[in-house]
Amino acid sequence: MKVLVVDDDPISRRLVEASLSRAGYEAIAVAGGVEALRRLAEPDSPRLVVLDWLMPGMDGLEVCRAIRAANQERYVYVLLLTAKDQQWEIVEGLDAGADDYVTKPFDFHELRARLRSGGRILLLQDELLAARERLRIEATHDSLTGLLNRGATLDALEKEIARSGRDPATITLIMSDLDHFKEINDTYGHAVGDLVLKEAARRMRASTRTYDSIGRYGGEEFLVVAPGCDLAAGVELAERLRACVCASQVAWASGSVAVTVSLGVASSTDATSAAGLLRSADEALYRAKLSGRNRVAVDSASDA
Repeated sequence: MKVLVVDDDPISRRLVEASLSRAGYEAIAVAGGVEALRRLAEPDSPRLVVLDWLMPGMDGLEVCRAIRAANQERYVYVLLLTAKDQQWEIVEGLDAGADDYVTKPFDFHELRARLRSGGRILLLQDELLAARERLRIEATHDSLTGLLNRGATLDALEKEIARSGRDPATITLIMSDLDHFKEINDTYGHAVGDLVLKEAARRMRASTRTYDSIGRYGGEEFLVVAPGCDLAAGVELAERLRACVCASQVAWASGSVAVTVSLGVASSTDATSAAGLLRSADEALYRAKLSGRNRVAVDSASDA
């Protein structure tokens, strides 16, 4: 684990750095508070800080306050080194944002023990953040395909509509449906059906832009929310999705099956609700199905 050592005294700084290096830490030493904050703002910066209180310019308390004011999600654990030993002084240091302190002159075994304690706290926080991210993914993503689930996709559509109300822009919605999917399930079984859904989702996701939102709307239906995309570009995107899905058969250990998809495109520059765009895209999808499937259709209002 990286440790940032901040001390204006070169001898003290070198002693702490050498001790931590012997203990297996990657010690990074700087001479002042401004340099410390610059290092902490870098990618993959240290999250353990051994910080001297009394320094010229920006002292340790000011550095603590600046670290806490940054409000980083990745917590930085600060161990304050100080010759101050009055209770009110220690309280002042902790109130400024320090997590722990060691009074000078200090024992290096104690310093390393307190850093180990800080490392355990950081590890616990990482585990909590990872658990929170897993819960967020589970709440917003479809467990089978890995795409956004229905609720998250509709939320994305509502946000784009709200944004277009503040900053007028065209929103295109593409609704797609895998052709003859029930026949695939009936003929090959639901395990193959799931494989087809996952592979179709993967192919469509690979064909969308990074700022598009794509989700599983339900069953074998998918939605793509394409902000800043006019009708012509929306049709082009839908055609790209169609071509990608049917480019090759979906294969498994004992066979393969051809998969095609029908898509409906709706576009609006003044959408006020998700329901209207959804209805238009659904009507266009229905037209694509009636016209023979494996094609792109545009809703009548956008077409006009």
